[in-house]
Amino acid sequence: MPSNFLLYGANGYTGKLIARFCRERNLRPILAGRDKSAIEQLAAEHNLEHRVFSLDDAAAIDAALSECTVVLHCAGPFSHTSKPMADACIRTKTHYLDITGEASVIETLAARDKEAKAAGVMLMPCVGFDVVPSDCLAAHLKRRLPSATHLALGIQGVGRVSRGTATTMVENINRGGLVRRNGKLTPVPAAWKTREIDFGRGAVTATTIPWGDVATAFYSTGIPNIEVYAAMPAGLRRMMKLTRPFGSLLGSGMVQRFLKKRIKAQPPGPNEEERAKGKSFVWGEVKDDSGNKAVSRLRGPEGYTLTALTALAIVGHVLAGNFSIGFQTPSKAYGADLILEIEGITREDVDEKQNPEFRSQKSE
Repeated sequence: MPSNFLLYGANGYTGKLIARFCRERNLRPILAGRDKSAIEQLAAEHNLEHRVFSLDDAAAIDAALSECTVVLHCAGPFSHTSKPMADACIRTKTHYLDITGEASVIETLAARDKEAKAAGVMLMPCVGFDVVPSDCLAAHLKRRLPSATHLALGIQGVGRVSRGTATTMVENINRGGLVRRNGKLTPVPAAWKTREIDFGRGAVTATTIPWGDVATAFYSTGIPNIEVYAAMPAGLRRMMKLTRPFGSLLGSGMVQRFLKKRIKAQPPGPNEEERAKGKSFVWGEVKDDSGNKAVSRLRGPEGYTLTALTALAIVGHVLAGNFSIGFQTPSKAYGADLILEIEGITREDVDEKQNPEFRSQKSE
């Protein structure tokens, strides 16, 4: 495949993993980022072209993107970095992909749908673990129950988070929760609701989180009421609830600097062994106003591994000319079965287990 996609933020934890996966798949992206020594070292390691520029330099971004069909943007937090990159993509007519999970970023890009269409480019955030598996599961459930008016999704990941993910979490720690109610994004308290969810290994307690699907799943399915849950231990649920009265303090510069300093002292992310052992689980349930219900779930590789795999699958589609211009979600552009293109994915329709027509699908 020609070297006509740019991987920005290549020296971050996820960017490095994607660069390595590119080498294993004979893909040759242009590696880019603002850290000159880190980018040069990574490019030399993989024998790839590289560019060094900051997202503060519009001319430099434009020059780099003018060589490319698509950019895979991996430098977060995306609340700061997505706008300058998306601006440049629209100016240079370059397709935009990123690995964000921030609902505010998704909504901002959705609002640029007309701009993207006028430029003839696709804007697709969330091409990683957040939200490709859950977005595809939401679309699959909507396909099973077209009359659905309520969607609940659940996430269970086994493994540690990267520094970048932790930094994004810290930056949003004072913002509480988020659901979609009657078609509108609605703020709710942190850890607003809990429920028992069986991800395939027995029921566990899960709590509402402001996962990106509260934004993307609405565009993918049209379902107006959406909640997203994450399985977590009781101690973490209590900590989330304790953030409610201290929002302004947690968002203060002093506390943010302290927490980010602690993050920098941690390992960059899961090591090779942890990723190999890790798994990710996604559960979904839809209901309609007549009491009908459908439940399905997915099981797949560890979250960062899955992010690299889904991101590169979508890059491959774009480079092959398979894209839709304007703002898109993964399942809206490529269908509910996009996730089954990924090795190691299993999807099952749980409520049909006692039915002779019970279906279980696996990626090949």
